[in-house]
Amino acid sequence: MRGMTGQGHDHADSGAAGHGHSQHDHAGQFRRLFWIMLAFAVPTVAFSETFATILGYPLPDAAWVPWVSPVLGTIMYLWGGRPFLTGAIAEIRARRPGMMLLISLAITVAVVASLGGSTGLLHRDLEFWWELALLIVIMLLGHWIEMRSLARTTSALDSLAALLPDVAERIEGEAILPVAPAQLRVGDLVLVRPGGSVPADGTVAEGAAELDESMVTGESRPVRRGAGDTVVAGTVAVDSGLRVRVTAVGGDTALAGIQRLVADAQNSSSRAQRLADTAAGWLFWFALGSAALTAVVWALLGYPDDAVVRTITVLVIACPHALGLAIPLVVSIATERAARAGVLIKDRLALETMRTVTTVVFDKTGTLTRGRPTVVDVSAAAPATSGDEVLALAAAAETDSEHPLARAIVAAAREHAVPVPVASEFRASAAVGVTATVDGRTVRVGGPRLLDEVGRNELPVAAGWHRDGAIVLHVLADGAVIGALALADAVRPESAPAVAALRRRGVDVVMITGDAPAVAHAVAAEVGIERVLAGVRPGEKSARIAALRADGERVAMVGDGVNDAPALAGADVGIAVGAGTDVAISSAGVILAGDDPRAVLSVIELSRSGYRKMRQNLWWAAGYNLVSVPLAAGVLAPAGLVLPMSVGAILMSLSTVVVALNAQLLRRLDLRPATIDAAPTAPHSPSIMDVVP
Repeated sequence: MRGMTGQGHDHADSGAAGHGHSQHDHAGQFRRLFWIMLAFAVPTVAFSETFATILGYPLPDAAWVPWVSPVLGTIMYLWGGRPFLTGAIAEIRARRPGMMLLISLAITVAVVASLGGSTGLLHRDLEFWWELALLIVIMLLGHWIEMRSLARTTSALDSLAALLPDVAERIEGEAILPVAPAQLRVGDLVLVRPGGSVPADGTVAEGAAELDESMVTGESRPVRRGAGDTVVAGTVAVDSGLRVRVTAVGGDTALAGIQRLVADAQNSSSRAQRLADTAAGWLFWFALGSAALTAVVWALLGYPDDAVVRTITVLVIACPHALGLAIPLVVSIATERAARAGVLIKDRLALETMRTVTTVVFDKTGTLTRGRPTVVDVSAAAPATSGDEVLALAAAAETDSEHPLARAIVAAAREHAVPVPVASEFRASAAVGVTATVDGRTVRVGGPRLLDEVGRNELPVAAGWHRDGAIVLHVLADGAVIGALALADAVRPESAPAVAALRRRGVDVVMITGDAPAVAHAVAAEVGIERVLAGVRPGEKSARIAALRADGERVAMVGDGVNDAPALAGADVGIAVGAGTDVAISSAGVILAGDDPRAVLSVIELSRSGYRKMRQNLWWAAGYNLVSVPLAAGVLAPAGLVLPMSVGAILMSLSTVVVALNAQLLRRLDLRPATIDAAPTAPHSPSIMDVVP
């Protein structure tokens, strides 16, 4: 998911949180380190002479007391500060100063100055042990919050591999030998049983079957494949068995090609610049320049002691306490609010980018539609026969069939409370239809080949159904056509409102699908989409997304199938429908737990509100530094005003509190789809900036 805060993957991966470990490891390590350092920080702060002076309490008069803070503070610097120090080295090598370098500069100066102040080598006012301890603890807390929000789910590539069967059945003469798909070679003959997955790319050598290719091609209806036809690894034989001659294995299969597309797109999108890192980079140079200028000016004025004190104070006070929490807190609260609205934010950058999206591309099957065939119309051939009777006889004949169309017919009869009589003598004929005896009549249900076989014509209503992209099945009783059924992938009732609401917000909507143009345009017209990309194969989907981006559009892709995975990973924001496949979910930055496409609006509104909060927090946190650093440097010293370290520390803590309270106000945002749909513009997220001058 490509981070969004100032303390992103680059730092975490280079720090002590582990090289090459998962985000779960990072979160756990920062959590443990935070609690350990918190335990060290309590006595470090409590026995700090400067802190005791600020609060006005006496320290015990014992020989060991002066050593508590120096010893524990040094341990905290070496142990708790290690992730920041390691990250700073990485930033220096990359020549990209950011948050880690700014933090490391502050804690290093603090520990050196504090050691000098505690040992008497430097001025006693430079004892900053309590500030060092609080700084390390707060920064570890920010990283823990951040890493927890980055925890990853199932690997996209592992999910793709899971589409292949665990065992392939290779035919050798009269024997059928179970082997691992990885052991197959080009030219092998394999058996694919009904309901089984094709283990490798190949051509059908014997048999014919309806293949469910939706996981790979996006085609919503099963496709008939017979001798000589090409089949793809991972597709499922629905009704009959096949013998397939292997033509490609391993890395040469279409499935492996999709894997490479996903991996390439994910790698190319993971190097985005983080928002807070940019601010931290500027603050680093600001602090460094201010410190150098402070040292030079005070030295030239003839105050070398003050030059040392002022310079060190500037470097310590410039450390971004509030900046370290400004983004992680907003991200943490935003992801929690999203989860309550049925939206899982996997990628911080995806959440931030969603506010800039200009085009939302919806996959059709399973996203705008339900992803399964549904009876959408029934027509009787004669007035004496009702639609319910046609549906009842068709459902009776199809009861014993496992074909998706048969299940749709039976489900329609059940949904409309149509009594279904008992059938007997069920027979299925591949590519023709089914036959059964129902109440003494021979009932047959099938497509065009059934009508050709009995020499009958389609009903006139079928022509309109075909234009709409529907599957048409006719029902015969004792050889006479008594009616017809139209089946299609039903459109979700929420799809049209979602499209309309996006367009009201100035967001263009595009539909992309592997389905035929007739089916695609029929669905697009129903939901109000004008731009349609139909008949698009898996590799072409990612290319179409890339073309949209090349035209200057900021693209969010919404999908649920394996065929959508490269496009999801290659878009500016990938949004997976939670009911979809593991690989689609793993390739996306945002996951919709439900199947309501209006949730895309929730993500947009959350992104806009969250980004406003982040900008407010960044300005507040950075603004503190912009004001306090010059005061600490002594720019108002001629007027008798010099910012003491103690006052600077109090202001620093106040800045952190303000940032935390402002982030909490994001909880008031209502992300329910119905509420978002009704709002023509983004709702105003309450801000502490409304009440704090």
